[in-house]
Amino acid sequence: QVHLVESGGGFVQAGGSLRLSCTASVNIFRTHSGAWYRQAPGKERERVAHITWIGAVHYKQSPSVDGRFTISKDNAMKTLYLQIDNLEPDDTGTYYCAAASTGTPDYWGQGTQVTVSS
Repeated sequence: QVHLVESGGGFVQAGGSLRLSCTASVNIFRTHSGAWYRQAPGKERERVAHITWIGAVHYKQSPSVDGRFTISKDNAMKTLYLQIDNLEPDDTGTYYCAAASTGTPDYWGQGTQVTVSS
């Protein structure tokens, strides 16, 4: 069983930055794509960033994401990152990482909370 553990969330002021991490129990991102999802209060979970196992990146097509989110992974293929710059109050939510061999995630983390104050 693969375990994913997110960290790096917290309470920040608008305009600040955060770097979220997702550490896997094995080097899952060598064979699986990685993704970050966000679930805002009262809303459905949405995928905000995705990186394929060969390193191609994709972001949610939204003005609220463009240019502020950066997904990456380490050379050991065990840790996934999400850098969020110029944080906005609408970025508030629980951020989950996931690993997928196909389109649907096979593994999920437990989530890390991000709260952005205006």
